[in-house]
Amino acid sequence: MATATVTTATEIVLPGKVGPGGLRVRTRALPEPAAGQVVLSMDATGVSFAEQQMRRGKYFDQPPFPFVPGYDVVGIVTAIGPGVDPALIGRRFAAVTKVGSWASALLLDAADLVAVPDGVSAAAAETVVVNGITAWQMLHRTAGVRTGGTIVVLGANGGVGSTLVQLARHTGITVIGTASERHHAAVRELGAIPVDYRDPELYRRIREIAPDGVDAVFDHVGGAAVVESWRLLRRGGTLVSYGTAATKDEEGDSRLPVLKLFARLALWNYLPNGKGARFYNFWAGKRRLDAFRDRLREDLTRVLRLLADGVLTPQIAAEFPLSDAGSALALAESRTVAGKVVIVPDAHRV
Repeated sequence: MATATVTTATEIVLPGKVGPGGLRVRTRALPEPAAGQVVLSMDATGVSFAEQQMRRGKYFDQPPFPFVPGYDVVGIVTAIGPGVDPALIGRRFAAVTKVGSWASALLLDAADLVAVPDGVSAAAAETVVVNGITAWQMLHRTAGVRTGGTIVVLGANGGVGSTLVQLARHTGITVIGTASERHHAAVRELGAIPVDYRDPELYRRIREIAPDGVDAVFDHVGGAAVVESWRLLRRGGTLVSYGTAATKDEEGDSRLPVLKLFARLALWNYLPNGKGARFYNFWAGKRRLDAFRDRLREDLTRVLRLLADGVLTPQIAAEFPLSDAGSALALAESRTVAGKVVIVPDAHRV
């Protein structure tokens, strides 16, 4: 039977193309969960690069304004709909939502929940939900880099980048990580060789470290410099592109930079040089929903287990209450922090 409850949710609304200070707060009553659904009380969500693009209207395939952003969430099930196991109530889960997680409570399909291990805090788990799945799948499913290989991670101090560095080092892979000089100590502590991304000789310095080329480059920047990422590869190497940060402030159709990147990657794959170029899409394969969910659950469970075992160290840049989500977004966009900016409830639960 469904639990009969009325849940009031506080939500952060992105009303249009606004600055971080233009976010709005609203309160509404959630409907009772339908068959197969749960109410998840948010313990932690966060700011990813997706929200930074969405507020500019630049995220590929984002919903029309206004909407509630929030790419992923960690929380406790407080109510269930028909057909859902009552044992879920009171347990902590993580989920990837794409939008909607900047809320004190939200409705989710129970099939999208992934259990968080006991002893892992909500904020720690939040740092490796979408970031951890992305890093794991790019490293092991897309690039398939093996022990003893060498990779380049652009933005090694970021949410995805810092997780990717740790996963690679755990696998026995040498990592060259780009970051601003202020973050070099943090990148070095994660086990990577830091290189200043502002250095005009950046790519020459990477070649000095890896003169025979690298097995993979993980590039979230896109733009014209993606050519330099491609040139870093040795024969058999793979360029994994997973963003277009370089064009986030450009005016015009948000799809155009992505389509241009797709065309360039496709062309490179036809060249007879033994190298590969792939664009990582988190949502690829969702048309086969059951298989997509199984793969997501498998990969996130692995990453959360590594977090629980101490193999991964959560990279929390800062924590902000939900009502101050605008400040959280502004800090994430400042490019002055390492790790992930986390949003927690105004009445914070550990």
